Amino acid sequence: MSKKEQIIQAAGKRKTAIARATLRPGKGIIRVNKIPIDKLNPKVVRHRIMEPLLLLGDDIRLSVDADVLVAGGGITCQADAVRIALCRGLCKLVGGSVRETLVAYDRTLLVADTRVKEKSKPNCHGMARSKRQKSYR
Repeated sequence: MSKKEQIIQAAGKRKTAIARATLRPGKGIIRVNKIPIDKLNPKVVRHRIMEPLLLLGDDIRLSVDADVLVAGGGITCQADAVRIALCRGLCKLVGGSVRETLVAYDRTLLVADTRVKEKSKPNCHGMARSKRQKSYR
């Protein structure tokens, strides 16, 4: 398979959000759930997704097309899952010093953060570890 026909698939997770990215050589078109990234709202989420792409430079960003499908979680977790999927795909597709650049900037671009909210226990209302207070009078 030649370099122009190469298609890479990568996945990223954050809490309950799961993103699946399909990358191929192209013109720099990035879509998240079939929406172009330029039209993605809120703006903070768009900038969070674009951050690693801007870090790598225009030569890489404008030479790769990406279609990302993301589901589950909230908007911030979805943005983080998309970032991880895109960065993993770029490392496979482009290779070279991309991985070192991303890890030097922020390791969570390639390695998922495994922290998840602790589930609330039965008969304990409120926080996960708080217990019902007792009075012995």
